Amino acid sequence: MRLGLAGTGRIGTAHAETLKGFDEVESVVVADVDHARATAAGAKLGVEVAASIEGLFAAGLDGLVVTAATDAHPGLIIAAVDAGLPVFCEKPVAADIPGTLAVIDRIGASDVPVQIGFQRRFDAGYAAARAAVESGELGWLHTLRATTFDPAPPPAEYVAHSGGLFRDCGVHDFDVIRWVSGREIEEVYAIGANRGERFFADAGDVDTAAATLTLDDGTLATVSLTRYNGAGYDVRLDVLGSAANVVVGMDDRAPLRSVEPGVPLLPGPPYPGFMERFRPAYTTELKAFLDVVAGRAPSPCVAADALEAFYIAEACEVSRRERRPVKLAEVRR
Repeated sequence: MRLGLAGTGRIGTAHAETLKGFDEVESVVVADVDHARATAAGAKLGVEVAASIEGLFAAGLDGLVVTAATDAHPGLIIAAVDAGLPVFCEKPVAADIPGTLAVIDRIGASDVPVQIGFQRRFDAGYAAARAAVESGELGWLHTLRATTFDPAPPPAEYVAHSGGLFRDCGVHDFDVIRWVSGREIEEVYAIGANRGERFFADAGDVDTAAATLTLDDGTLATVSLTRYNGAGYDVRLDVLGSAANVVVGMDDRAPLRSVEPGVPLLPGPPYPGFMERFRPAYTTELKAFLDVVAGRAPSPCVAADALEAFYIAEACEVSRRERRPVKLAEVRR
């Protein structure tokens, strides 16, 4: 299998390294709009470098992995589908809902598979939680509690173009709540706060947020987000049912400290960031993409899934701005 990768930033370089380690992958070709960066990545990893993004499509590929900047995603997905290349693209499909709908409409008639990168679906803990829900062992669900707490904020330049905390960060929680529960979200109510750097407010964003989601069967979910969790990277999901419950992310590296007498400290150290926390999930996700490329399995996360998570993020942003509950029907198009 010969795979191409467009975009050699941090996550792109990590994905290229993972791909070249699979026995089924004979070669990896990388490209970037910044050719010097692609050349440096190619030299570091020992993989081929295409002269340009356009040149990547002429490299005799079996599939394409897209880790370029968000504004490049729509064009690369469409170009890959038009070329008959199965494509894996990190979220989002596009920067906004109209752009996402345009891509879905453009590729809708094609049978070329597209897989969108929501790596939590491939994390062992989240998969076990989904299995527990499906088995019925939890009874009926009454509450889901999701957290994504970054240890430190991203640069101001990133925040200004990120789409906001709900679209950039919370979208992972929204997707995995749908995936684990097997339900759709009908209504949201969200609030946000700024107590850190001024550049969040300058970008119309918040550095901390909370949302209450009402699922279509009446189950309630809460999502808490922040850019300022100095204790470490903390991503968890509590799935609470009438008969039992499970927790994702409660491992030895969770940045939590009990103050109850006699309760030992977790050994740590805390995860410094998402790449370290989800490294096994990223590997499993890309292995699944090989099955998609080989025709052994359908895409496990299609563009329509990304659109649903985006709708929830959009509804949360409207709710935060207007300080009112928002039904998903209000933002669907």
